[in-house]
Amino acid sequence: MSDPGRRDEFVALGHAGSDHYAGLETFENPGVTRVELTSDELTAVCPITGQPDMYVATIHYEPKGLCLESKSLKLYLMEFRSQGHFCEALAVRIRDDVAGALEIDTDAVRVTLGQKARGGITITATA
Repeated sequence: MSDPGRRDEFVALGHAGSDHYAGLETFENPGVTRVELTSDELTAVCPITGQPDMYVATIHYEPKGLCLESKSLKLYLMEFRSQGHFCEALAVRIRDDVAGALEIDTDAVRVTLGQKARGGITITATA
């Protein structure tokens, strides 16, 4: 029986741009016990002022049966560019979405967002 979260062929991987984005894609864990992914391309906007907030996002997880495909993660993170989120809430949202895609408890996923300085203040939130 096929699980819709598990794909024999990736939708985004191998295609330019984001036209083929199909959500967070996964693949069978080849035997790793811990994965860390880091991106400095996460941008959202302040839900009050509309000013852009730029982040370095680090995602750690302890996979069971599935691992996260990195291009789908990049496209997922790009989806936040026009959305209003506070740093702390965004960390929780990403953690929950990654855990859901990987079919693991949120306790097995740690997301740290380092918000780049704006107005002389830097924020780091971990969920």
